[in-house]
Amino acid sequence: MRKEEKEESIKLRKKGYSYSYISEQLNIAKGTLSYWLSDIPYTPNQETEIRIKESRLKMIEYKKEEKKKTFLKAKEIAIDDIGEINERDLFMLGLGLYIGEGSKSHDIIRVINANPAVINLSIKWFEVICGLKKENFSVGLHIYPDNNKKECLSFWSKYTKIPISQFGKVQVDKRKKKESKRGKLPHGTIHLTVKSNGRKELGVFLFRRINYWMKIVLGEK
Repeated sequence: MRKEEKEESIKLRKKGYSYSYISEQLNIAKGTLSYWLSDIPYTPNQETEIRIKESRLKMIEYKKEEKKKTFLKAKEIAIDDIGEINERDLFMLGLGLYIGEGSKSHDIIRVINANPAVINLSIKWFEVICGLKKENFSVGLHIYPDNNKKECLSFWSKYTKIPISQFGKVQVDKRKKKESKRGKLPHGTIHLTVKSNGRKELGVFLFRRINYWMKIVLGEK
């Protein structure tokens, strides 16, 4: 019986079938097949190639699903980690953002960034923490020649809810953009600047307050 099984497995192997297929058909362990068939020339037949392709596609799909699950799990945990963001949280979060992206000289209060979410967080921080209104902002837009000026203006005005009338002259960077950066700044870069509009507490005084906030949290008292 064992001899007949071995002969049948050799026939199937020579016909281009995989160990998995032969194991399923003859109910023989793959380890045994490997011992019997290691010296048998093997070229996958069309049916085997299709099975291999399907198996790979299933594995790719499985990995995609597993990756998706890890993202969802990380999101759930992150939501629990953060909880509700209160005003104090916003104060420190916005200040940290300003430390990284804000102007520190010439008495100018300004945040420069290309990420719409970062710009909107800055606006929220200025409004809630510093007492500004939308009319206290002027916007400078810097783009590359491959950006569409009209589309960029429309995008930023709609996203920030700041009227285009508060946007200054659009600056076009004529320098050749590196190939690695092409398409990575689809809406250009925003220079969000605070205007006091005659209110002293929103001018140089606010600039100095923000600078002292930064010095305090950075341990430069």
